[in-house]
Amino acid sequence: MYNRILVPIDLADPELAKPAVATALMMAGQSQGSVRFINVLPLTPVMLAEYVPPDFDVQQRQSAEEALSIIATECKLEAGRVTSVVRQGGIYHEILEEAKAITADLIVMSSHRPAMKTYFLGSNAGHVVRYAKCSVLVVRA
Repeated sequence: MYNRILVPIDLADPELAKPAVATALMMAGQSQGSVRFINVLPLTPVMLAEYVPPDFDVQQRQSAEEALSIIATECKLEAGRVTSVVRQGGIYHEILEEAKAITADLIVMSSHRPAMKTYFLGSNAGHVVRYAKCSVLVVRA
């Protein structure tokens, strides 16, 4: 049913992603599909750039790649069916771009229960649901 499933993971709060990861793995297992984990690193603000080490972005990317690799190896799917990627930029924009790049059939993501600020500012999950070209399953944490 779903051949390519994209799962965004916020490495600052990996517990939040666990329900989405479990759901994606179950769905991929049933359909012999693949799962791609994505983490999006924010851009370093220009006004902070002079206060961080020159290789700050490289270090951040390596840490994120290692963390996603650990999550991928803990999955019960064959190695070829689980991949991961780290992108940098706006969270929902990069999730949508990755979904487009891999022609995802489904995006499975976790979301907190909405708070008052979410109603005014929106959430990443809300933006993904609104603008994704594929189906999106939001798992409440």
